[in-house]
Amino acid sequence: MQFIQNKIMQFTAEQLSEVLRGRIIGDPSASVSNFSKIEETTPNTLSFIGNAKYKGYLASAKASVIIINEDLLPDDNNYTSTLIVVKDAHQAFIELMRIYNSAMHDEAVGLSENAFIDKSAKCGKDCYIGVGAVISSGAVIGDGTKIFPQVFIGKDVTVGKDSIIYAGVKVYNGCQIGDRCYINSGTVIGADGFGYTQENGINIKVPQLGNVVIEDDVEIGANCTIDKATLGSTIIRKGVKMDNLIQIAHNVEIGENTVIASQTGVAGSTKIGYNCMIGGQVGIIDHITIGNNVKIIAQSGVMHDIKDDELMMGAPAFNFSDYKRSYACFRRLPDKLRKLEDEAKNRK
Repeated sequence: MQFIQNKIMQFTAEQLSEVLRGRIIGDPSASVSNFSKIEETTPNTLSFIGNAKYKGYLASAKASVIIINEDLLPDDNNYTSTLIVVKDAHQAFIELMRIYNSAMHDEAVGLSENAFIDKSAKCGKDCYIGVGAVISSGAVIGDGTKIFPQVFIGKDVTVGKDSIIYAGVKVYNGCQIGDRCYINSGTVIGADGFGYTQENGINIKVPQLGNVVIEDDVEIGANCTIDKATLGSTIIRKGVKMDNLIQIAHNVEIGENTVIASQTGVAGSTKIGYNCMIGGQVGIIDHITIGNNVKIIAQSGVMHDIKDDELMMGAPAFNFSDYKRSYACFRRLPDKLRKLEDEAKNRK
């Protein structure tokens, strides 16, 4: 598959079918240059149907090529698009988007004359450093990593291979970022943790002397904040995925492959296990331990340790099955109170 100039991809159904190991129904030379939703297709685009509820869009679709599940093939020829038949159209479509996205990033190579790169910093092969980026003394940038415009990389920061740091990210001194990490715009890594002690009624700042360690294959959304440790490291383990607008406090540790949704806040020194799923707007207090494979439903408030494999909900959060039973009682409470009031009046 070939991606042509001006960031426009151009490929044929035949090329796509080779990549996806699919079967063509229609014109192998049908060409596409963009993607489209099946509900809003336009000519020269690629779309997909991977769910039976979208099958009805096929007859009116204007996309030049549509990837479709084998079990969703129509019984008639009432469509004009060329079809590529695969076992899982949704997964095939994602695979193509990954290829396209990678090609877009691969175009950015070279060190801008308008970036500041300290003489003691080291940039690996095939790096991209954009306009206005600052790479401070002692920093090390791995091979193939992309640093977009106006990124600040502090003193002695290390960034691994093939990572992407988007415009406006700030990485404070001494922090470490692994291979194949994606950090979106506006995120701040390594700011001071929220640490104070009271002396004679006055809040006195506790120095924050640690750093942040982000392991391989981590993705961090826009406008997140990950505070450095008071001592030691705040640690984001391999494969963690974080949505936008998340606050991670000092000395927190998040286990491998955990997923955290937007507007969640994790207070200091809390440990979260691996393969956890944490919904949006969850609040987690400091100095607790959350086990492995834990699921916490959105807007919950976690106030105590959680064992492995628990499903939690509520504020304060407790077991989901218990929550549902309690909520059913809570909803009926007004009616029960009115009934008791009526019974009391009648006894008078």
